[in-house]
Amino acid sequence: METVILKHYYIDKHLMIGKKKINQIKSLAQRKVRNREQLFLVEGDKTILEVLNSSLEVKELYATEGFLLDCEQHLHKVEKVTMTTVSDIKKASLLKSPQNSLAVCLLPPAAKIPGKISGLGFYLDGIQDPGNLGTILRICDWFGMEYLFCSPDTADVFNPKVIQSSMGSFCRVTTIYASFNDVLLLASHSEIPVYGTFMEGESLYSLTLPSNALIVMGNEGNGMRPEVTENISNKLNIPSFNIGKTGAESLNVAVAAGIIGNEFRRQMTARTFIQSGS
Repeated sequence: METVILKHYYIDKHLMIGKKKINQIKSLAQRKVRNREQLFLVEGDKTILEVLNSSLEVKELYATEGFLLDCEQHLHKVEKVTMTTVSDIKKASLLKSPQNSLAVCLLPPAAKIPGKISGLGFYLDGIQDPGNLGTILRICDWFGMEYLFCSPDTADVFNPKVIQSSMGSFCRVTTIYASFNDVLLLASHSEIPVYGTFMEGESLYSLTLPSNALIVMGNEGNGMRPEVTENISNKLNIPSFNIGKTGAESLNVAVAAGIIGNEFRRQMTARTFIQSGS
């Protein structure tokens, strides 16, 4: 092992990441391993920079010299930094086309339900696809949603595929796993209405939508559980404009979440514009 100095930081310089370490990194694709080791994997230069700028703790960072120079001001937050090559990172990566860095981070404590909420938020009832969860996190981030609530059987937010598809948004949106009853009680205490999407619901574009709301999104294949459905009185529908033709039967849940988030925010912005007299 060779040690080099990158300005004020001593960096372990390896030409290879050991086989044992590679196996450990790859095993973080499994939820049981992440929970046991209390670690999760982050890949992609932009996402790792987001993590370094967040409150998350980075235990190990493997990166090229160029990447380390670019983020040098954040390296004091990393427990162990190893300078390596892209080809070596590729051996430990779960991606087809890895970039210049790979980080092993400490799992943060599970987020707890707050005492009160305001604004918009989603509750995901059994969303299984990690890509959908990651995309919905980006949607929450884009529309300024502080929390994302998930049923206990929703995909794990620290799944590497969720991390990858969220593009760093997991750092800014607090994801809370809780039963629907607990989140329903929170909405009641916060005096926030609960909405959901249904085939028999009213058109999203014909309703006056509030600035504060909890919106429930159902499982990709089965929709919402019956016990969830019976507690939702505000039923929305995203109408199809492919009238009189054979078309798609439904929308992807993440696409639907984006459309709904946009319409809620559009109406809120329009009200603010009118009230300000602009």
